[in-house]
Amino acid sequence: MEKKKTAYSFEVFPPKKTSPVEVIYNTLEQLKDLNPDFISVTLGAGGNNGNLAGHTIKVAAKIKEYGIEPVVHLPCVNFSKSEVSGLLEEMKSNDITKVLALRGDKPSDGSPTKNDFTYASDLVSFIKQKYPSFNVMGACYPETHLEATSPEKDIENLKRKVDSGCSGLITQLFFDNNCFYDFLNRIRQVGINIPVEAGIMPVTNKNSIEHMITLCGASFPAKFSKVLQKFGNDKDALITAGINYAVDQITDLIANGVDGIHLYTMNNPFVAQRITDAVKGLI
Repeated sequence: MEKKKTAYSFEVFPPKKTSPVEVIYNTLEQLKDLNPDFISVTLGAGGNNGNLAGHTIKVAAKIKEYGIEPVVHLPCVNFSKSEVSGLLEEMKSNDITKVLALRGDKPSDGSPTKNDFTYASDLVSFIKQKYPSFNVMGACYPETHLEATSPEKDIENLKRKVDSGCSGLITQLFFDNNCFYDFLNRIRQVGINIPVEAGIMPVTNKNSIEHMITLCGASFPAKFSKVLQKFGNDKDALITAGINYAVDQITDLIANGVDGIHLYTMNNPFVAQRITDAVKGLI
């Protein structure tokens, strides 16, 4: 029997508004040689990202030049319907037709959000109605969205988003594969049968990962906590340990038939290269 191919993709983020977009091109040059299925381009985290859309589309267009499919993150709290239409038209003119539809983070400075879309499912419906040729992916939380009233309600909302037109899902980062397997079992039971890519973030900086945890609510399994405790104050050792932990996660996920691996690279091609080399024969 032919081995099932595991989708393998990366996430990058564009430079800040004040930085030249060329600063990320070196990262893309190195990532392209790793032959990912696609590279997604985020608008950032924490809510202060609405002005980065122009940079994001430039980066996505550059990815397209390399013959790799770009996926543009689109957080609906940052945009009105007319602004979304404008962005999609600009993407279309660059032959970019794949988006990751998100609700997005509310601005950390308390500034108001746009109110044309309340949930990511509203954005998915809007895109599929106005731009049916676009391929729309969605996000999901193996350990339940922080604002969900219950795991059951979170999956109910996810089902609504999928039914609105999502072709696939990418999970938030997690460090305990059992959480992912339990989540996958629960969504399959309610009829969510589209591909789900597991979001893996290699730990290379203790403070950064602790900040990310506060944003997404991922738990620290005992094995992962020991890694941080033992190597958290040794930069080089933590990078090595973090890569090894991610490789162990990915190996187990592939052995259990995961649809795909989505690597949160944090714009670090060295880490992406090390992990890709370690799992090359598996994907």
